[in-house]
Amino acid sequence: MVKPIGLGAAVGFLIFLAMRGVDIWPLVFVLAIAGALISTGMLSRLNLGQARRTEGRIPNVEFSDIGGQTTAKAELKEALEVLRHPEAFEVLGIRPLQGILLTGPPGTGKTLLAKAAARYTDSTFLSASGSEFVEMYAGVGAQRVRQLFQEARSAAKRDGRGSAIIFVDEIEVMAGKRGQHHSHLEYDQTLNQLLVEMDGIATHAEVQVLVMAATNRADLLDQALLRPGRFDRLVRVDLPDREGRLHILHLHTQNKPLHADVDLDVIARETFGFSGAHLESVCNEAAILALRDKETKIGMHHLKSSVDKVMLGEKLDRHLRKEEMIRVATHEGGHALISEWLHPGSVSSVTITPRGMALGFMRQSPEDDRLLETVAELRADIAVCLAGSAAERIILGQASTGAANDFEKAWEIARRMVFSGLSTLGIVQEEAISSELLYQTVTALMAEETDRVDEFIRTHRSWFESLAKALLEQETLDGSEVRRWLETFNGGMHSA
Repeated sequence: MVKPIGLGAAVGFLIFLAMRGVDIWPLVFVLAIAGALISTGMLSRLNLGQARRTEGRIPNVEFSDIGGQTTAKAELKEALEVLRHPEAFEVLGIRPLQGILLTGPPGTGKTLLAKAAARYTDSTFLSASGSEFVEMYAGVGAQRVRQLFQEARSAAKRDGRGSAIIFVDEIEVMAGKRGQHHSHLEYDQTLNQLLVEMDGIATHAEVQVLVMAATNRADLLDQALLRPGRFDRLVRVDLPDREGRLHILHLHTQNKPLHADVDLDVIARETFGFSGAHLESVCNEAAILALRDKETKIGMHHLKSSVDKVMLGEKLDRHLRKEEMIRVATHEGGHALISEWLHPGSVSSVTITPRGMALGFMRQSPEDDRLLETVAELRADIAVCLAGSAAERIILGQASTGAANDFEKAWEIARRMVFSGLSTLGIVQEEAISSELLYQTVTALMAEETDRVDEFIRTHRSWFESLAKALLEQETLDGSEVRRWLETFNGGMHSA
């Protein structure tokens, strides 16, 4: 009743002013803007409240549903035991944890871990994004932080639970280092309010609130937030290893019919560096490809094609000139043969079919995930990167611009060798070395590997020409096909 009466009074006042000859249009304009801002603010607060209340239920996610994060899950379970058995911890005088920070690359399952934590502890779960607390008006973000904690306690009491978990995704947006925003102090006020809430100045013994947050830029967070008593635990959620990738693939293919030829261990080996989100996309794209082929089961060729699609994108309907096709085949064949020479069994597939920004590509599948790399392995990686351009230059007479990305990768590997103490300079400090000396050392490494690759290509030129011809005929060769093809040359690559 109050809003309609107020609106009617405002309209009547405007009519009165108009009858008195007053220009009311500037006033109408100002009132319209004010009304829009007020209504937008009220709606946003209402929508936020509704979203949080609907998320107050316990998520239907368990730790067993998350693959590839054995260490992170074990550390989380240990930290969450205080919420499951508070009485046992009180005997030893253990204080409850205030916060757990999940850090790691995107797509590794940080949000899923937070949801699984709520189910594991039977806690009310509320979630928010760091951007929800950032406004241009001072004090709004801090008010939303207070409301979020109040809603968590109220929802837990309403549900008859003794604990609540608040999950803040992309927390670096609202909790960056203070003093960096000179235009206004809204960011700092929001962070200060979060620090106050996590300090537990107002004690609420009835409901234990645990803050869980996720970020892939922990270096941006304010140090006051990371001290013990606020975020007590920092749990690293890394990219899955080979066994973890296999577990994730099994999870995402449970509801999908697989052909008898499918070997998920091979796919796990060929997807080094993939996150859980990437692997889920691989399984989903494979199912789409099977549907496109009108097949009732997902085959191994569907999964391998989906790996390429996730890495590089969809096949392009791009028609190259004959000379360009020969150059691409020579380039990719150079990568493949040098890779087999230096890393036997490493080639997974080689193709001259354009995908995304690539006219062709050679995909490697390492036998095992490499956590540490030796000088020989890094030099071999540089050689593989340089092989495509070298094959063009020696076999076709001149190189092309197609090797620009290869050169960037080779340069980065050589630079990493320098700062790892694996170059002729020995142990160096990054800030102490001059750019000129760094350039000379890196170019020397590149020149040595170029000479090694050039000599091998000149010695076995017929191999490279023959593989390029095979690629022009078939467009795509599996790694096993490349190795069988090599066996026709006096016992293969490894007898060379």
